[in-house]
Amino acid sequence: MGKNYWMFVETEENASITRSMKYRVFGLGPRYRKRAQRMQPKDRVIFYISQSKMWTASGTITSEYFEDDSSIWKPETQRKEFIYRVNLEPNYVLKPDQYIDGSLVGPSLEYVKKWYPEHWHLAFWERLHLLPQKDFSRLEGEMIRLCSPVNEITP
Repeated sequence: MGKNYWMFVETEENASITRSMKYRVFGLGPRYRKRAQRMQPKDRVIFYISQSKMWTASGTITSEYFEDDSSIWKPETQRKEFIYRVNLEPNYVLKPDQYIDGSLVGPSLEYVKKWYPEHWHLAFWERLHLLPQKDFSRLEGEMIRLCSPVNEITP
């Protein structure tokens, strides 16, 4: 297992784009440069959609961060918002009808303890979070329960 456990937060539209790319790359903006530089191969990641409050997939970072301003995510006019990237290997990818409902799991996570239970989702307002291993393992454990390992990613 990696040293760090990251959570990538996406909009519905960008989550769909990342899914269509089979969870192989993720990009962050200048605000997250220092954290992107901390990402190392074997670090683990989990994906979260902010509007629907759902966890969708987990993966493993396979590269150090790199810069690339090619247009992938929306809005395309703000390419610098996704310039710092890492390559990924997906581990568990849920089908849309299997996504983990944040309202059922979110309030009990260690990471959100400082928030009122009904406002747990505000802890995930930003695009990138460093999660405790316990929270990551709990979320990925639920993914493992719901699906088989990645080999059938569908857009």
